[in-house]
Amino acid sequence: MPHDPSTVRLADFIVSDMGAIVAEWEVFAGTLFSPASSMDSPALRDHVEEILQAIVIDLSSHQSPEQQSLKSMGLATPPMQARETAAQTHATLRARSGFNIRQLAAEYRALRASVLRLWSVRHPHTAVSDFGDVIRFNEAIDQALAESIEFFSFQVDQSRNLMLGMLGHDLRSPLQAIQMTALLLGSLNAGEKVSSASERLIRSGARMKALVDDLLDFNRVQLGLGIPITRSKADLRALLVEGVAEVSAAYPGRQILLDAGAEMPGEWDSRRMLQLLSNLIVNALIHGATDTPVIVSLTAERDGARIQVRNRGAVIDAPALDQIFKPLQRGRTRPDGTDEDSGLGLGLFIASEVVKGHGGQIEVRSDQSGTVFAVRVPMSASLSVASYSPPLAVEP
Repeated sequence: MPHDPSTVRLADFIVSDMGAIVAEWEVFAGTLFSPASSMDSPALRDHVEEILQAIVIDLSSHQSPEQQSLKSMGLATPPMQARETAAQTHATLRARSGFNIRQLAAEYRALRASVLRLWSVRHPHTAVSDFGDVIRFNEAIDQALAESIEFFSFQVDQSRNLMLGMLGHDLRSPLQAIQMTALLLGSLNAGEKVSSASERLIRSGARMKALVDDLLDFNRVQLGLGIPITRSKADLRALLVEGVAEVSAAYPGRQILLDAGAEMPGEWDSRRMLQLLSNLIVNALIHGATDTPVIVSLTAERDGARIQVRNRGAVIDAPALDQIFKPLQRGRTRPDGTDEDSGLGLGLFIASEVVKGHGGQIEVRSDQSGTVFAVRVPMSASLSVASYSPPLAVEP
């Protein structure tokens, strides 16, 4: 049906009344949070006219029902010639200005309301009759909002990761000074009280260093850099002996048994393998029964090695097992009924990343007989687990 020539289509209204729409929207944007009240008009209006112009082009173009559906879900593909859409750039600048994601979404709600309210007030007959224009407009707003949220979230995540990286690096220097001072105090032979206090400082410093290292490793993974693996010739059995000794010193009241067999030379990242072993053993100590030992075993496989860490304790249910190697997972409890330790929930995640960096596999099984973490890693970088063995199965 042809449109009444006296009516004004929504796209034409947006073009002709752009100034009034943007002015009304700007007033709202200035109320969103306190820093916005000091932003000048160009900053508050950032890219809103470009967003509206993109919507006008969208309203004026032919689209299939499928294209309209994708737009309503925010899944439409931006024009090929556009490196970034106006909505994406707007989101990046809003993130840098201190807006949060709720305020960003509120801007789009206000923009939608401003356009439709002014259109209905100035052209009531058109607004009632051209329901299709309203649907198309809402779809275009939804697409712009989806683009903004995606870019906004990326910008926030990137800023947070950079801040965590800088924090981790800045903490290392004062932490090292604390550790060196504690070692100095311990060497002075100034009496039992000073020696005891020094030992507590050394243990606490080691724990803090482990937390900082975990934070920096997590940050590298989040930035897409991965955990660096530098292989060199080493004896894996000797590394396990060293790792068990270090953890035993930090947990003098607990028993850790090592079944390592003969020497096992290969190409490993020694520091990372020690980190992997420490994370697995400490996890087993924290969540295992305090009156039973943690058992660490090492066995040779064709072109590779298998490490298992087992403990007796509460059974981990299937949903928790599915999430156990994901970062920031701290849903388990200790045998004494208290919540998680004071860690960041990154130990098992980093352990899995170390295994991945070595081209290996890690799995876990938990039942009434205990919980077992099984790791299989190839002897060298030229091999991979998939090339020499079937899928990893946790041995009973």
